[in-house]
Amino acid sequence: MTKPIVVINPNSTEAVTEAMSAALDPLRLPGGPEIECLTNADGPPGIESQADVDLAAVQTRDVVARRANSASAFVIACYSDPGIHACREATEQPVYGIAESGVLSAMSMVERFGVVAILDKSIPRHLRYIRTLGFESRLAGERALGLGVVELSNESVTYGRLLETGRQLRDVDGAQAIVLGCAGMARYRPSLEDDLGLSVIDPTQAAVSNALTISLLKSS
Repeated sequence: MTKPIVVINPNSTEAVTEAMSAALDPLRLPGGPEIECLTNADGPPGIESQADVDLAAVQTRDVVARRANSASAFVIACYSDPGIHACREATEQPVYGIAESGVLSAMSMVERFGVVAILDKSIPRHLRYIRTLGFESRLAGERALGLGVVELSNESVTYGRLLETGRQLRDVDGAQAIVLGCAGMARYRPSLEDDLGLSVIDPTQAAVSNALTISLLKSS
C-alpha cells in the first residue's frame, strides 16, 4: 500500500489546514496515495515574521522526523518553506516547499512572475529566499494584501484585495503569471485567474502535484 503524502501546515490555525485540504481534493485520485493534511498545533497562528519562520522550522522538522518512515513525501505548506533543508536531512523521502514549487511552476510557463504576499513585512523575507534560489531575475514584483493569515477567511475583503493586487502586478510590474504567496488562498485561485486573464498558481497545489507525480511513478 502506498504511503500517504503528508502536507504540513506549520501554523496552528486549523481553518487554514481545512481550506488547504479542500483545495487538494482534485488531487485525491482513485487508487492514488492519501493526501494527509496536518496542523502544527504548537506553531504560531500565522507565519508572519522571521521569528515565526524560525520557530516553525524546528517544529516542522520534528514533525517530519516523527513521520519519516510513514510517508511517501512531505509538503511544507508555508510560503517561507520553513525548515526545508533540515526536513530533507530528517527523512529519505522527498520534501517539497510550496514557495520553491510554486515559483518553479510559474517559471515553467512564463518568463516573469509576480507574487501576492499577505503582509508588507513578509516581502523582504520572501525576497531573501528568492535570491537564495537564484530566481530573482525572473521576478516581476511582489505586492502585499495587507491582511494576516487569520483575516484571509473574510472572502469579500480578501478577494477584492487579491484582484487589486493582481492587477498591479500584471499592469504595473509586468507579471505574466501570479503565485499566491500563502497556503491559505487556494479557494480564490480559479476566480482570480478568470478575472486577471493570467495563470494563477496555488503553491500548495503545485507542491502536492509534484509529490503525487513522483509517488505514482514509484508505484507504477
